[in-house]
Amino acid sequence: MRHRKKFNHLGRKAAHRKSMLANMACSLIEHKRINTTVAKAKALRVYIEPIVTKSKTDTTHNRRLVFAKLRNKYAVTELFREVAPKVAERPGGYTRIIKLGNRLGDAAEMAMIELVDFNELYNPKGKKKKKSTRRGRSKASTEAEVVSTAVEETSSEVQDNVSNEETKDEEKK
Repeated sequence: MRHRKKFNHLGRKAAHRKSMLANMACSLIEHKRINTTVAKAKALRVYIEPIVTKSKTDTTHNRRLVFAKLRNKYAVTELFREVAPKVAERPGGYTRIIKLGNRLGDAAEMAMIELVDFNELYNPKGKKKKKSTRRGRSKASTEAEVVSTAVEETSSEVQDNVSNEETKDEEKK
């Protein structure tokens, strides 16, 4: 009987299952999204969510705990350097599963699992929240704010381009 055994065995022995989930987690951290079957994606989500939560506090102990699960020092470094700062304010739910349809060969249900904060289509960084006020603003003041922010952004881009060109010229000499 399999009473109170919730996790999916995925048709594999324990050692094979642990290795497969560790490899899939490393691939997910490295590439930020992977395609797999729905069952494996759901199992991977349960496996990786606690790991990402541990990575939010960068201590030696947490690095060792994460390394014990992932067994790949490059994935651990990537997780603590790039993924953890992006998910620092998120209270959970670091992954998203999107169903893709059935695989042609065996009609298995396929899905894409991705890290939520690394998809710019669903959460673009370019949009800024409007400041809420209790009084209505005049149309001229809001247009002036938009123009001033656009001028600031373009001037900073021009300064970056000029500095990049100067460094290239110096490297050539």
